Amino acid sequence: MRKQIAAANWKMNLSWQKGEALLDAILAKEYQLTANRTAVFAVPFPYLHLAQQKLQGKQNVFVAAQNCSNKKSGAYTGEVSAEMLQSLSIPYCIIGHSERREYFNETNQQLAEKTDLLLEYNIIPIFCCGEPLQIREANTQNAYVAKQLEESLYHLTTEQVQKVVIAYEPIWAIGTGKTASKEQAEEMHAFIRRQLAQKYGQEVADSISILYGGSVKANNAKEIFAEPDVDGGLVGGASLIADEFSVVIDSLKQ
Repeated sequence: MRKQIAAANWKMNLSWQKGEALLDAILAKEYQLTANRTAVFAVPFPYLHLAQQKLQGKQNVFVAAQNCSNKKSGAYTGEVSAEMLQSLSIPYCIIGHSERREYFNETNQQLAEKTDLLLEYNIIPIFCCGEPLQIREANTQNAYVAKQLEESLYHLTTEQVQKVVIAYEPIWAIGTGKTASKEQAEEMHAFIRRQLAQKYGQEVADSISILYGGSVKANNAKEIFAEPDVDGGLVGGASLIADEFSVVIDSLKQ
């Protein structure tokens, strides 16, 4: 079975003290996590070391950064490089989140560069893709997402692409009051897998985890994760509530 992942994206939330309390509350729960069922905590940069300490010795629970620079090093004040993350032994990094694309104008080319740097430093990219509302309403979401994949990932070798986790975010279903159905989620996940199969072959496509990132909560995680091409979730608001995210973790496929 593909790796099933519950990834918490804290975004720019919580003080150090509140973040520590949240981690303690979540880690106090009993989980049946295995090599194929994992939890990932994408915390703000200042809390990476805190999360590393809290998760030390825990099985199948990992820390992620929320972003990295597309530059290797240099005079880029305020940026964080893949090499810096590697020096902290951070195993995962989110790139291309819809908020980064929208608010910071990140391009598919920049994300290709970030992907290359993360892989160079043996960090697993959680590559986000997905369409805004106007694209969904025009029914051109497939072409839109296919272009994101092509321009950011298709330069990778077969060996490299198998190290990438993909997160599909229907941007129109995040904080808008609109909700994507489990059928809509599965439809796009299946499309993404078909695109990967056309480029890299079915066996490779079947090995890549594709997470869903559209307002996953305790009350919908199980039915969404049950879809055959959905391999867990990238969770925003619900990851800030211990009881909510605990249910999300437990909702991963066995």
